[in-house]
Order: sequence, then structure tokens, then C-alpha cells
Amino acid sequence: MTASGILTTLYVFTFTDGSEPTSLVQATDGNFYGTTVWGGADGLGTVFRLSTGLGPFVKFVQPSGKIGQTKEIIGQGLRGTTSVSFNGNSASFTIVSDSLIKATVPAGAITGFVTVQTPSRTLKSNVVFRVF
Repeated sequence: MTASGILTTLYVFTFTDGSEPTSLVQATDGNFYGTTVWGGADGLGTVFRLSTGLGPFVKFVQPSGKIGQTKEIIGQGLRGTTSVSFNGNSASFTIVSDSLIKATVPAGAITGFVTVQTPSRTLKSNVVFRVF
């Protein structure tokens, strides 16, 4: 839906690929995933992916905290992370897996977006991190 309220239909389900879509979520790869109540090969519903061209991002397990706290950041392709910053302030971090890093909210951090630099791209958080 545009800011002026114009709705655009992105996909129309037929019973063979599902019916009555529900549970739509956006994953950190930028795609939307969901399920349908009915339809599909056996009539019991389907799992689907909708790609709208949005890029990947990182997401917090909890998007707020105090300076010095360690926060979990999830995404994809994080194993080679080279830096993490909270609104421009460099943070110490630990790579836990390809989809999880832990970062410490640095001194001087203020509310804003977090960026994670990997060898192939810069990932920005989908919401601001609130420092309190």
C-alpha cells in the first residue's frame, strides 16, 4: 500500500498453490514467508515465499538496552562480520554462528540504527535500537 492509500495486489493464490494466506513474516533475507490455510497438493495448505526485491537486514532479539549490555543480533551471512556499530559508534562483538552475533552496546551509543559490516555487504537493522 502506498502512503496515499493505493493498494497493489502482489499475488493472487489459486487453490493449487494455496488458499487463504496467513502468518506472513519478513525474514532477515528480505523475503516474506507465510502459510495458507487450504490448497496445495493435498489440500491442507502450503508454505510460500514472496520476494518483493527488499534487501537483507539484521534484527535484534531485543531492540533496546543500556550501555555495556550485550545484545543478540540475528541475520544471515554473519560469520565473516568485520564490524558492528550502534548509530556510528563501534562496538565489540562475538560471532556465534552464521546467523547470530552478540554485540556490546558501546559507550557513547545513542538511539539509532545498527550496522553490521560483512566482507560482502553492509547490513542495517530493520528498526532503531533504543538506548536508555
